[in-house]
Amino acid sequence: MNMVLPASLTKGGEKMFYIYCPYCQEHREEEEFHAAGQAHISRPLDPDNCSDVEWGDYLYFRKNPRGLHHEMWSHTAGCRKYFNVTRDTQSYQIKEVYKMGELPQIVAEKASDRERSEV
Repeated sequence: MNMVLPASLTKGGEKMFYIYCPYCQEHREEEEFHAAGQAHISRPLDPDNCSDVEWGDYLYFRKNPRGLHHEMWSHTAGCRKYFNVTRDTQSYQIKEVYKMGELPQIVAEKASDRERSEV
């Protein structure tokens, strides 16, 4: 289920950021969640035969794009389940939320697609 977040609400004069949990099916305060890094990272098919460089890339290197980014989050103070979020890293706006195992509906336009559309 794709749910766009409501505008930030105030609580005691402070702005609160709400995130939708696709398992609990409700918006909850950001404090209940924990970001767990980049989503959709494929584990090497044969880790025993990976070079140290390949294994290091898998373990430590992540994309840090400007714009749309797919991230894993956990509802740590709620159902404790992991889910994915498509978030704009410039505005911090969450574009969609979806369960683990599902694919995102919103994806960033590839550079090659942009170049073709500009011609």
